[in-house]
Amino acid sequence: MNPLHAVVLGIVQGLTEVLPISSSAHLILIPRFLKWPESGITFDVALHIGTFLALSIYFCRDILSLFANFLMGLRGGLHTPEIRLPFYIVAATIPAAIVGKTLEGPVEEIFRKSPLTIAALLIAFGLLLAFADTTGAKRFKIDRIDLKAAMIIGIAQCLALVPGVSRSGITITAALLLGFRREAAARFSFLLSLPIVAGAALLKVGHLVKVGIPPGETVPLVIGIATSAIFGFLSVAFLLKLVQRESLYPFVWYRLFAGIGAFAFIFMGY
Repeated sequence: MNPLHAVVLGIVQGLTEVLPISSSAHLILIPRFLKWPESGITFDVALHIGTFLALSIYFCRDILSLFANFLMGLRGGLHTPEIRLPFYIVAATIPAAIVGKTLEGPVEEIFRKSPLTIAALLIAFGLLLAFADTTGAKRFKIDRIDLKAAMIIGIAQCLALVPGVSRSGITITAALLLGFRREAAARFSFLLSLPIVAGAALLKVGHLVKVGIPPGETVPLVIGIATSAIFGFLSVAFLLKLVQRESLYPFVWYRLFAGIGAFAFIFMGY
């Protein structure tokens, strides 16, 4: 992979992993349409590390608070919403962790060969996001998350394994359908993604340690980490500010245009 490809794909990962528009769809379709070679395991590691750094830096206070509340819960019981929240995040992470460990390889292999399906899913789950944003009651703050809501959102997160769905998109959609406000839905979505992103990064780093960094891949590795971290951080800040005053329809329209554009590229022979 050359440095230009690393910059472009790092930016794409940083933006699309956080925004509800599907990073996996973009990272499959864009290189395919541009006729770029496969990025490989080294760059895959870089993107996951960069995303994890972005989320960890932005939510560093939340992470420290969650850890402190988790310890307090272990010692003194789950008496407040703040103390219960980290336990709900752990419980909600389990379904996606099991499904991801079991099916990530086969699912990615199937959908990587099916750009038409990815394009269709970009559109379908964009429309579902629009439905949730329009009909959701938007009454509840994040302190109203209970075990049932957390598990429903966590199970919905399993669908993010399929390219075109979007991890943040499907979890925000589920939270909106349960009646949560946009900001609460987005914040819980990001906090819920932290263990999954961290686990994926650790697994891929472990694999990279075993096989080693191929010659010439060190520079793209560093570029991928840096660009995905920077643009991931900016994306989190942008989305959380946006949902305080606007609807999620900009992302709905983007998904529709991206899906239609992907169909057009495919039918033109790309």
